Amino acid sequence: MATPKKPVKVKKKKIKKTVPKARACIFAGENNTIITFTDLEGNVLGGGSCGRSGFRGTRKSTPYAAKVAAEQAVEAIQGYGIQSVQVEVKGLGPGREQAIRGIQGAGLDLDAIIDRTPIAHGGCRPKRRRRV
Repeated sequence: MATPKKPVKVKKKKIKKTVPKARACIFAGENNTIITFTDLEGNVLGGGSCGRSGFRGTRKSTPYAAKVAAEQAVEAIQGYGIQSVQVEVKGLGPGREQAIRGIQGAGLDLDAIIDRTPIAHGGCRPKRRRRV
């Protein structure tokens, strides 16, 4: 009795897309800085963070850690052929400026720097006072 043949797996060739313009989203929190690179439609290409770069504890929340994380994030997306980047910054953490400098120092041109930090406006109307 013959054994059934296993189906042969066909390897699909990975297509690397070239993206000339991209968007860098920087979230600068109090304890960490996260950098994400996307194309202009919002599809994630790569990224990095201070924790991923090897920093732990209070060293994660330093400007130097943000710069190192930004340089590693740029290294991760080198295969896409990105020349220019539109930077969007969110948050008031210590790594805001240095993350931008890290992207610039890695050899990418900056088209625009946009601040997307949410601003408090007093909030919603509070509930009425309870009568007892």
